[in-house]
Amino acid sequence: MEDLANLSRAALLSEPTFGGLIGESAPMRRLYELIGKVSQSTSPVLLLGETGTGKELVARAIHFTGLRREKALVPVDCSALTPTLVESELFGHVKGAFTGAHLSKRGLLQAANEGTIFLDEIGELPLFLQAKLLRVLQEKEIRPVGSTERIPIDVRVITATNRDLETGVRGGTFRQDLYFRLNVVQIRLPPLRERKGDIPLLVAYFLKNFSDPLEPVRGISDGALRRLIAYDWPGNVRELEHVLECAVALSSGSVLTADDLTSVPIGASVPHAPDSNELVPLEELERRAIFQAMRETGGDKFAAARLLGIGKTTLYRKLKRYRRNI
Repeated sequence: MEDLANLSRAALLSEPTFGGLIGESAPMRRLYELIGKVSQSTSPVLLLGETGTGKELVARAIHFTGLRREKALVPVDCSALTPTLVESELFGHVKGAFTGAHLSKRGLLQAANEGTIFLDEIGELPLFLQAKLLRVLQEKEIRPVGSTERIPIDVRVITATNRDLETGVRGGTFRQDLYFRLNVVQIRLPPLRERKGDIPLLVAYFLKNFSDPLEPVRGISDGALRRLIAYDWPGNVRELEHVLECAVALSSGSVLTADDLTSVPIGASVPHAPDSNELVPLEELERRAIFQAMRETGGDKFAAARLLGIGKTTLYRKLKRYRRNI
């Protein structure tokens, strides 16, 4: 019953807030604060973060809580655009511009006029198109493929990447002047391993979404939750989502157990473990583990206690003792 009660408490906080984002940890609260600020401007925003951290959700949150929320948001995955047609997709073309262009076509930038265009994986954009995008930002106009006319445009640009664009600039694969134009406001999204206190909230949300209404999965065992929290999630929230979808599909009971999490490695690594040759007293190991758990959960004592596998009262007592000895 305790597992179900814990999950019920998490479910109360697991409803999406900004644009589908879920989390109450300190890193997420900082992210919400930044979203609230940048949504009230029209400056370009560059979103940085690992794959699966929710960059498109942040872009949507910025747009739909912002000044242009009544206008279109046009998401574009630059890595998925056909290389031979990427210029036409973004800037449009006129009839007869190339073989097969039987009709004129409005590009995605024009479709986003007065609204927002979200260019995901901006690091994949070819150099010659980087120059054209720079002109859009500088001159606020576009020129469709095959046209001699320039069309005025007013669009907010939000870009995202999991690449190091500064390295691309040094290597000549990304224009420095475009990087400066796009990087007016930079937001780094926290990976899931830096906000593990949000995992119970995410678990509650995904279980509710994936459960069969006739035979719902109503809870998760402490062992299963500890296993999820111990794992570092290189694929971030997207990986957690896939793991839970698979677990729900294969589960035969109303409570997920550790045995249902077949795709989560057993014995996940403990960060900042001492060197193998270092002799560390047990009390010092315990102190390090507690403060590491507090850092990983953003100061959330309840989540830290679950991460460590101890009770909340025990954690309070040990924190008081170790802080007194600092």
